[in-house]
Amino acid sequence: MNIALIGYGRMGHEIEAIALKRGHVIKLIIDQHNADDLNNINLKGIDVAIEFSFPGAAYSNISKCFESRVPVVSGTTGWLDNYDNAVNLCKKFASAFIHSSNYSIGVNLLFRLNSELAKQMESYKDYQVSIEEIHHTKKLDAPSGTAITMANGISQNNSDYHGWCFESEKSTGMIPIHSVREGDVPGTHTVTWDSEIDTISLKHEAKNRKGLALGAVIAAEFISSRKGIFTMNDVMGF
Repeated sequence: MNIALIGYGRMGHEIEAIALKRGHVIKLIIDQHNADDLNNINLKGIDVAIEFSFPGAAYSNISKCFESRVPVVSGTTGWLDNYDNAVNLCKKFASAFIHSSNYSIGVNLLFRLNSELAKQMESYKDYQVSIEEIHHTKKLDAPSGTAITMANGISQNNSDYHGWCFESEKSTGMIPIHSVREGDVPGTHTVTWDSEIDTISLKHEAKNRKGLALGAVIAAEFISSRKGIFTMNDVMGF
């Protein structure tokens, strides 16, 4: 595949290394210093764009790709107020789109287990759920998109919960999320069901960013020849 890499920070470099290792070509690299190079001319011949930029630029970047009929894999979080608009643009230009808060294969397995556990826990009212996420100090958004996805997975499968809140704003029916920013932590997410008797936990701890990058490239391979709106469940065959 010929790939446009939009966002060339630490994740962008990891994606580049894995894409090259899997035999793909990075034909275009866009960062904040050359944002104007993301245009119809430079997108010609691109099979798929992988977009890991920042919240303020994500929707514009994605829109430009769809207007050039280039499929997009997006991992940027914090811009999802415009998600439905992006979906409509994708359909208008008959392109393909995946957005995920986390492309790690392990995290997507965690999402699946989290939803199933939430469903089972509805019968056991003595347990209260909470989520903790830990990331590096340069992460811009809090809570992480991954933590919010986990909270949504719980509320969609357990009628005792209908949303999430910050830990400091605990209220009935809301899932408290505790966000920690320290060092260079790639990402640790834990969902905990606690009672007076015992504690049940699901935890994913990323050792580096390679898992995220690999999942994003696999997702790009999946949508490069497809049209429509997809999720990582589609990629993983759930």
